[in-house]
Amino acid sequence: MELIKNLQWRYAVKKYSDEMVSEDKVDQIIETVNLTASSCGIQPYRLIVITNPEIREKLAAGSFNTQIKSSSHLLVFAAFNEITSEYIVDYVAMMEAQRQLENGALSELSDTLKSYFSTQTTEQHALWSSKQAYIGLGTALIAAAELKIDATPMEGFNPQVFNDVLGLTEKNLHTSVIVSLGYRDAANDYLASMAKVRLPIAEFSYKVK
Repeated sequence: MELIKNLQWRYAVKKYSDEMVSEDKVDQIIETVNLTASSCGIQPYRLIVITNPEIREKLAAGSFNTQIKSSSHLLVFAAFNEITSEYIVDYVAMMEAQRQLENGALSELSDTLKSYFSTQTTEQHALWSSKQAYIGLGTALIAAAELKIDATPMEGFNPQVFNDVLGLTEKNLHTSVIVSLGYRDAANDYLASMAKVRLPIAEFSYKVK
């Protein structure tokens, strides 16, 4: 399985080279994230792709992660603050259109989702949405490895700085997790030559029959 070899190759890069990732490959990663799973299938987060050096300089304030500035591209996974009834209605209508169904064919689904989220607090909405964003993060890392693009997932940043600089709050979003893309500077990254460390499969996993 080629995917296993690619995942053995990847690691969280600490030092990036100046080589840029082509927009075509970035677009492929974006598409894989768009195609990934989400609970209820309603994609309660958005993906923001940033290359602008001035914006990235601002985003890096207060972070020890130099990859925010030094990588080729920065992906920001921004989760919803609230799952609104309006969003559910619009999304289900899109489902009907893409599946060539009559208007209202999925009204039961729409009503069920609206009823469920109406019983949750906005804090619960935000937490649930962030968990969905992390599913997208995993897909992005796998897609990058398949394309032999290096990636570094990061939580060591100030989310409020990201929210303010990117104007996310007014868009019903908050920064959940970020990942940098680029190509490793193997000569200057101490991790580049180190063996990948993982638990033995027998210790990590067991089967219940």
